[in-house]
Amino acid sequence: MRNRSLARIAGALVAAAGTATALALPAGADTPSPDGADATVASPEMLSAMQRDLGLTEQEALTRVAVEATAVETEDELRASLGPAFGGAHFDGDTNTLVVGVTSAAKADEVRAAGATPEVVAFSADTLDGVVSTLNETSEVPDGVTGWYVDTADNTVVVTTALGSGEAAADFVAESGVNADAVTVVESTEQPRTLYDIIGGDAYYFGGSRCSVGFSVSVGYVTAGHCGGVGTATQGYNRVSSGQVAGSVFPGSDMGYVRTNANWTPRPLVNRYSGGATVTVSGSNEAAVGASICRSGSTTGWRCGTVQAKNQTVFYAQGAVSGLTRTNACAEGGDSGGSWLSGSQAQGVTSGGSGNCTWGGTTYFQPLNPILSRWGLSLTRG
Repeated sequence: MRNRSLARIAGALVAAAGTATALALPAGADTPSPDGADATVASPEMLSAMQRDLGLTEQEALTRVAVEATAVETEDELRASLGPAFGGAHFDGDTNTLVVGVTSAAKADEVRAAGATPEVVAFSADTLDGVVSTLNETSEVPDGVTGWYVDTADNTVVVTTALGSGEAAADFVAESGVNADAVTVVESTEQPRTLYDIIGGDAYYFGGSRCSVGFSVSVGYVTAGHCGGVGTATQGYNRVSSGQVAGSVFPGSDMGYVRTNANWTPRPLVNRYSGGATVTVSGSNEAAVGASICRSGSTTGWRCGTVQAKNQTVFYAQGAVSGLTRTNACAEGGDSGGSWLSGSQAQGVTSGGSGNCTWGGTTYFQPLNPILSRWGLSLTRG
């Protein structure tokens, strides 16, 4: 990554005199302990993720969320009291301090009194936000520019652009009429894109037809083999390109999988078609004959029944398919490929059946574990 400043901020940023001190916890509060963690401050799941991803101990994570909660209130108070002199704020995770920019050194003591660390800066938060607003209103953005944002730590507006496009981005900023001294152009390899989740039971499309996602795997998702041959291009529930069929067997078996592109993220979830509710998949242990079982599909949603038999051979018009599981849960066209679950355990993908969800019927699914085994796939688990 290469940085190119349109103009250096006049003079170095001068930190107001005084030793940085950690922002205080609320009055009367003790340092939080693991046993007495307040779930309203941070859930156990969040604390665990902070330890994993930020390299913190349990106590460090607890302390940090408590101090950060106080920092939010302090920032709001200083933003109001400092007015036009407020130069933005950022939390320093290394020192657990809130650093607040001020455009006048005379305001530094006010920041210290609030328990934060002052830093004299060139531009107010209002000025930097105004630069962003002006850029947002520009109608023609050159190719290569990928975005802009306020960097409160460096007291600048950063405009990101593709490698080799720095000059064009600088010209764009100059022509926009903003204060160029308040902008830094950064050449970057970033290629922003919209990201989508892969969720079992959701629709996907191919060649003018529709099927349903089975289960997320490391490279995409599994589905029925009759839902497209190898090389068939696929689109997601939103008709956005999602990848292509990388493996398909039908007849004989009815198994396949789609290798998705980088826009799609496998999730260990199945759509329950009830106000956005999902089921988290935790494994693929096979349920017994007689066990309850539910399925998800893009035509008829979430339907349940019981396992009636295993290792069934079914004769479709295209040929025989062996090794299927028989159920009395209903399904209809477009549900093919969709998820089957017993509790939180993934069971298989919809193959076919008879009847419908008006008066009932018999539905068969291709067991999941043989699909995973055939192509060496790993189920995405919660």
